This record gives sequence, structure tokens and C-alpha cells, in this order.
Amino acid sequence: MLLVRDFTAEQLLGPRLAIVNPPLWEIGHLGWFQEYWCLRYRGDEKLLAPSLIAVTDSLYDSARVAHATRWSLPLLSFDSTLSFLDAVLSRVLERLAIEPDNSTLRYVAELAAAHEEMHGEAFTYTLQTHGYRAPHAMATARAISESCSGDVAVVGGDYFLGAPHGDSFVFDNEKWAHAVSTAPFRISRTAVTNGEFAAFVDDGGYLKPALWCEAGWKWRAGIGATAPVYWQKIDGQWRHRVYDEIKPLAADAAVMHVNWYEADAWCKWAGRRLPSERDWEQAAATTPDDPRGDKAKRRYPWGMEPPDASRANLYGFGDRIAPVCALAAGDSAWGCRQMLGNVWEWTADWFDAYPGFERDPYKEYSEPWFGNHKVLRGGCFATSPALLRNTWRNFYMPDRRDVFAGFRTCAR
Repeated sequence: MLLVRDFTAEQLLGPRLAIVNPPLWEIGHLGWFQEYWCLRYRGDEKLLAPSLIAVTDSLYDSARVAHATRWSLPLLSFDSTLSFLDAVLSRVLERLAIEPDNSTLRYVAELAAAHEEMHGEAFTYTLQTHGYRAPHAMATARAISESCSGDVAVVGGDYFLGAPHGDSFVFDNEKWAHAVSTAPFRISRTAVTNGEFAAFVDDGGYLKPALWCEAGWKWRAGIGATAPVYWQKIDGQWRHRVYDEIKPLAADAAVMHVNWYEADAWCKWAGRRLPSERDWEQAAATTPDDPRGDKAKRRYPWGMEPPDASRANLYGFGDRIAPVCALAAGDSAWGCRQMLGNVWEWTADWFDAYPGFERDPYKEYSEPWFGNHKVLRGGCFATSPALLRNTWRNFYMPDRRDVFAGFRTCAR
């Protein structure tokens, strides 16, 4: 509860917005979700065990409780909500101890843990969106290593995109590794920086229709966007709002809070393109001596060892946002830096199913969003290290700017 422990009663509900949930509702939803899958689920919704609290389905089931109504529901109090979460967790741990060989239980427990980690990141979005105080558990700044500008060349060719079969938990949209082919390409070593994006803004990039796709220009004109959402020019210098403070814009940090349309427009302005999912994953998960991933795809850009503070800027490891040349130990085999952590990275692709897709029991996770969301890869500073791997596919509507997202690019 580090992310919400300082909330006032008013902040536990917060303003009614389409892109965030009331924090009090979201906390209750975490308990409902864990209880539903780990204690009540029996393989068929008609066979559910009862909830510890009879009203939870009518309050916290995100598939059935309309978003706009969540501020006016008779939600449990904050203390009662935390007591509900504690009771559910205690019973789940008891069940795991009693049924260590239950593969279905193990799967849904991992699902519930991943779900909670994702909502932890979403709480951080909420803090930024509403201009609340910064979350706790931020560490010290990073030292910057050598310059790391420019592109790296990746050979392309045949490649296996997606998660390989194995014992590790993955979501249905990652299943399974399948053969694809890419042309040789060049991809930037780092994400686009604030300084690089500011040049586009200062050149009037937001006012040039030729740089924008049709939907992007309609979005930009509709809200009158002339710069990234939290940017302000004060005394001739760009600054930005970071939670509840206005701070100077660090030129060497990755640009963040830009949506897919803004990233695409910058690419047109710079003569670049966004990477496809195939480009991104091959640059992250293979090596020059095994570009197909035949021997073993890397789970992380640097190899198979789990993330740590020397390799990635993830939740609990480092800064809110780090310079793009920091963390050289996390380079991929091709030489790309920070492919995990710091900022989510937009790709060119629409979110869709891989060949042979089969929906997992949590049917609301992937399938409802196929076709109208864009894929992001790599995680951000607010993402739990336990969540990420090179095959992880995040997805958002292309107009979302509240997400901690930036982008890296490929040569045309």
C-alpha cells in the first residue's frame, strides 16, 4: 500500500476520468480478482464458490461494473477493503500450502500476482494524472555511462516471435513462438530523448498536417495539442509536471507521456519509423550468432539472469526516469540499451492474436482488445521486475498519453 498510504479520503475517489479508476475501487478490485480466481473459480463460472463478502461481484467485477459507475457505488471503506484483501491473501496462501501440486491453482495464483503488479503500475499513472505526490520507494539517480547514440544493425531473416513453450507463466497473447521473417534493419540504441523530441516541437511539428496520420491529426486538432501533455515553456525553457511539481526537462532522459500518434509524427519528421514487434523482439531476445533464436531466446535483453539495479530502471530499482545512456550492463546482444525498463516503447503494430491463439480462462485480458490497440514493449520505471520478459506485450489505444511510454525508432 506504499502507493496509496498518504491518500486523503477525497483522493481515494479522485476526479471522474475515463483513463483512471477511483483508487478505492481499484484496491477492492485487487482483492476481488484474487479471491475469484484463487478461491472461487472451479473451471466454470456456474460453479463459483461464494465470496467472503456477498456484494463483491456487484462492486468490483471489472467486466460487469461499468467504468463510469465506479465513483458512485457503495464501496467498502478503506479499512474494510484492506481487511478483505488480508483475509483473501491468507486463505490463498493456506490453499497453496495444502495443494502444492495443483497446476490450475498455481496458474491462477501467478495470474493474480501479475494482475496486482500491473495495477500497482496503474496506481502510479493515477498519481501522475491527478498531480498527487510522488510515490515512495524511489532510489537515487544513475551515473551516465559512455555515449550511446546511433543505430545498430540487425540481420533480420527468419525468427521465432513469441514465448517458447515452458514452465514459466505467460499470457495468452504471447503464445506461442512462431516463425516470422524480417528484412535486415537498423534500430536505435536508445529511446528518443526529451531533447530530440523538443526539436520537433520547436520546429512546429504539432502544426504540420503532413507529419500526422489522418487519425492522429484528428486527435491533435480535437484537443489542440502543441506539445507533450505535461510540458510547459517557462522563460523560454521547457519544463514538465512530475506528479505535483514543475521541474526542468532533462534533455538526455527518454521522452515520456507521448502517445502513438505523437511518436509516429516525430518519426515522419525525423525520417525514421517505429519498429515492428518483430524488429523489437529480435533486437531484444536474440544474439548475432543465433539471430533466429534456435538455440535459446533470451528471456531478458542481457540474458537469462533476472533484472537488477545495474541492468534496468524498474520499480524499486532506480529513478522515475533515467538518462537513455545509463545502465550499459542491460544492453541486448545487438547493443540496444534499456529495452527493459525506463519507458514503455510504442511499436508500429496493432495488438492482435498470434497464429493458433487460444484464449486463457481470464477471457477479458487479451481478446476484447484485439484490433484497436497498439502494442508497447519493454516496461517502464514503474513496472515490477517480476512482470517482464522479452515476449511481454502491453497494449493501449493510440491516443493514450497518461501511460509512461516513449519510443525508439528504426531507420527507413
